Amino acid sequence: MNIGNIVEYIDQQKIISAVILSEAKGKLRLLNENSREVSFSEKRLAHVSETELDTRLPKTTLVSHLKQVTKTRRELSASIDIKGLWEILHDDPQEIDISAMTLFCFDPPLTPDHEAAVIRAFFNDRLYFKFNKVIFLPFTQAQVEAKKRQIRDEERKNALITKGADWLVRLRDQDDVSEEQDPVLLKILKDYYIFGNDAEKAFIAKKIIKQAGLSSPDRLFELFVKAGIWDVDENLDLLSLQIPTSFSTKESQAADQLCKTAPLVYNDPKRKDLTNLPLITIDGQSTQDYDDAISLETTENGYRLGIHIIDVGACIRNGDTIDMAARERASSIYMPDDKLPMIPPSLSEDLCSLKEGQLRPGVSTLVQMNRFFEVQDYQIVPSVIKVHQQMSYTEANIVNGKNDPITTLYKMATVLREKRLKAGAIQITLPEVNVWLDDNKNIHYTKVDRENPSRMLVSEMMILANTLMAEFLKNNDMPGVFRSQAQPKQRIFKGIETELMPNFLQRKQLSRAVITTHAEPHAGLGVPAYVTATSPIRRYHDLLTQRQIKAILGIGTPYSSKDLDNILASISVAVSNTGRIQAARKRYWVIKYLQDLRGESFEGLVLDAYRDHYNVLLKEFMLESRLPTSGLKLKSGDRIQVTIQHADARRGQLTLFAV
Repeated sequence: MNIGNIVEYIDQQKIISAVILSEAKGKLRLLNENSREVSFSEKRLAHVSETELDTRLPKTTLVSHLKQVTKTRRELSASIDIKGLWEILHDDPQEIDISAMTLFCFDPPLTPDHEAAVIRAFFNDRLYFKFNKVIFLPFTQAQVEAKKRQIRDEERKNALITKGADWLVRLRDQDDVSEEQDPVLLKILKDYYIFGNDAEKAFIAKKIIKQAGLSSPDRLFELFVKAGIWDVDENLDLLSLQIPTSFSTKESQAADQLCKTAPLVYNDPKRKDLTNLPLITIDGQSTQDYDDAISLETTENGYRLGIHIIDVGACIRNGDTIDMAARERASSIYMPDDKLPMIPPSLSEDLCSLKEGQLRPGVSTLVQMNRFFEVQDYQIVPSVIKVHQQMSYTEANIVNGKNDPITTLYKMATVLREKRLKAGAIQITLPEVNVWLDDNKNIHYTKVDRENPSRMLVSEMMILANTLMAEFLKNNDMPGVFRSQAQPKQRIFKGIETELMPNFLQRKQLSRAVITTHAEPHAGLGVPAYVTATSPIRRYHDLLTQRQIKAILGIGTPYSSKDLDNILASISVAVSNTGRIQAARKRYWVIKYLQDLRGESFEGLVLDAYRDHYNVLLKEFMLESRLPTSGLKLKSGDRIQVTIQHADARRGQLTLFAV
């Protein structure tokens, strides 16, 4: 290799011609065809030609000559039929050196330009030969087909990126964005916004966003809202957790068919006719799916209390279309702006709901009590029932103390609670904030005392029914969906505590509730065994347990412990997601409400003190948020006035500062 040799090197996937100006210890100083001087290692050269130029010539002359060399070599390389060579050589693949390959491509006499042209040609078309500057090896037929598929995939990917970028640019720059979207493209971008780098095609999405010139992925949400793809309040948790938000055509048709051909269970001799009992439902004002009712009769020795649960299994059979849809969902999801029922509304709000004046199949727990509201005996029976009156919590509170049966039921509930508390129950009495939207999407909220008479009444009746049903299952050696809880790590208080801080402290000390198929004590409720079976419309756990109880009563086939374990494992994620979604969506709407209250002050309660921040409860909204320490000296339990500095529901951000 000498000064003045014409060489070629690769820069940014292009072959560049140059002349050697100087050399020192393998480092070359080159003048390239673009009139630039560059430093280069001789080991990185793609081709060295024996042709030399006089480096004493003017720079412009050298560059002109290099451009002519490049032109000649490009023209020669264009004449090479690489595919034709491959068709001849690939049946017996052998390594071919540069000299032999040049002879395959050109007739003598050969020049360095011919050899360099071969390198250019095979560098630009790497479909048919493996090539490492001096050795060529034909790919097999299978390898070529695989590379062709790869090229087609790459072309499709690049076309999709271009198409996606162009679409985003139009969305950004134009007012009319009513064009139909490519579903493949839309899924790629949606998934990337929701899952980030964990999205299956995050790389393509990032390329699209970059090519469209968007400043950040956050702009996608704004553009999707502009195009009507997403609502400004889109619930992305439902998308990220892949929660079904509607029922399939098959499921809806199955529900409609059930409504038309409801099983005739009312004449079943196994069912007890309790339609003469004056059943009452007590629920929230907006409730549409009624799954429990209460009755009360005066007896010679005291009272007969009835807790009646809709028999959902009378309509929905184990393993049928609706049952599997319910199992997939595992629970109804209640949110301020939406409700996702576990079973189709035609069932949950009609055929499987305790509507006033309608005959319904039930599972009734009939409890004999003495005049002191002590349980003497009970029986659980399949029944036919009819609700005589539907009341709201507010209506029940109004009549409490004025007439029966509400007044007596409240007294009974008070005694039942006192008994549980003496047995070690831990009563957490934190208020609850209900949030809802009106038809114009205006946000409303109300702070609910869960200890008000009617709510406490219903709560205690359901706890009693669930406790007795757990005992019934245990006494009959029947597996069920039992909920247990170990003793708390520490007891902060006994009885009822109305102050917020002790309740928060006690809640931290509670042991985690456990779901098993066998009975164990529930320390938090103060009962020896517990199931949830009073909401079979809304919880699949309850439907499972209700079926086990009915099997003891001679209706249906029970699940084995193994069956229940398998089902519980399959729905555990869906059950967990329900709580997450309900809490997150409630928080979203409260923060959105606070967006219009920036600068407003509220009373806060310091729940926890950390090195750089406090965890503060906004008492008005029962919402927790961070408060920077900023020189404050606070401790848990302190009250402090805080001001809303910033609220962003979409990002889940709430910034407070001390007044």
